[in-house]
Amino acid sequence: MAAQPEPLRDDSVQPAVRGYLHRPASANGSGLVLTHSAGADCSAPLLCALAECFSASGYFVLRCDLPFRQRRPHGPPLGTATEDRAGLRNAVQLMRDIVRGTLFLGGHSYGGRQGSMLLAAEPKLAAGLLLLSYPLHPPRKPAQLRTAHFTALRAPALFVHGERDPFGSIAEVQQALQSIPAPTRLLPVAGAGHQLLFGKKRSPGADELPQQILQAFERLVEGNS
Repeated sequence: MAAQPEPLRDDSVQPAVRGYLHRPASANGSGLVLTHSAGADCSAPLLCALAECFSASGYFVLRCDLPFRQRRPHGPPLGTATEDRAGLRNAVQLMRDIVRGTLFLGGHSYGGRQGSMLLAAEPKLAAGLLLLSYPLHPPRKPAQLRTAHFTALRAPALFVHGERDPFGSIAEVQQALQSIPAPTRLLPVAGAGHQLLFGKKRSPGADELPQQILQAFERLVEGNS
């Protein structure tokens, strides 16, 4: 049986780091910082399922709340992107006191976008990205692409994307990945929208999805180690 995640909090840095740490029974030397979308927090079912899966495979996983979510339990981020990236940076640095090996950074939607922007600006911060439902553009506004930083990404990146995601079609994501100079992989999820089978209730295939993501991620990063 997997160990219960430990509450983790560090108020000695600003923005503070708050979340839950999953400790593996048998560590593989790697760690993952994982954060949430604009409408959720680190207790989102998708993040919990992924954290448990990665931890069972040997990763230390920190599910963390971004600074905007620490201040209020509901509502979207409002002009906090710079602070949210600073909070992610602090989370990665905190994990360096726990994990001596390779660190990765991941997030769902807004959280993944902020993580990718952070790593584009600070390439040595983490060794790879796990981007869940990257919000390529606002729904019904395909011209408003959020990809200006893609050309600066230097770490391998796995994009996990639902075939029915209104924030970008599979074809649009494939096109956008061509601008990333680092190795990338796209894992399409059949029948999934922006929540990747983890909406108000789990869709068929949700239980298998975390393992599929883990396998695709490890194939990507191991092929570029």
